[in-house]
Amino acid sequence: MGHREQLLAGARKCLYERGYANTTARDLVSASNTNLASIGYHFGSKEALLNAALVTAFEEWGAELDRVMSTAEGPDLTTAGRLEAMWSGVLESFSSHRPLWVAGIEAFALAERMPDLREKLATAYQRARPSLGALAVPDHDADHPTRLAAGSFLLAVMIGLTVQNLLDPPSAPTAGDLLSALRAMTEKLDEPSDVNPADNARP
Repeated sequence: MGHREQLLAGARKCLYERGYANTTARDLVSASNTNLASIGYHFGSKEALLNAALVTAFEEWGAELDRVMSTAEGPDLTTAGRLEAMWSGVLESFSSHRPLWVAGIEAFALAERMPDLREKLATAYQRARPSLGALAVPDHDADHPTRLAAGSFLLAVMIGLTVQNLLDPPSAPTAGDLLSALRAMTEKLDEPSDVNPADNARP
């Protein structure tokens, strides 16, 4: 393994253990067993190295998401079964791959100022939408607007679930909770209601 590969591997390790903002150049040198000059030679700056490592980390995040989604596939599963299996896989992954999910959330925050990373994120979302959408509306074609919208909805739930588990794990919903809430909401979608949600808001 050359210095460039060592630097990337060390930077990715630092991202998982220390986070983007808390990683120093000396941390990178120590984790990669290289030297400060190597950072400048191969990447130009500490930030450029961390940016490259973050892109790689997000690619790993995408691979983990693919693995989670594969647990929700099967001809005998109902739509509810597929969704519950997918959410259960995500929740399990928070425990087994927590640093990876933290790095993924950090990538979202940094993408605004990193065009290359933003492009990677957008591409990953484009690829994930039809696959996720198939869990909810499998009878629609991959490019059907409803299937893509369903994929976007499930992505939004997944990211929200990630943030809740990172901030307040004991209060985060289970896969069963999410499915129960979805059922309750869909049953009431077309029913008029005299109840004002604001009346039930917390004081």
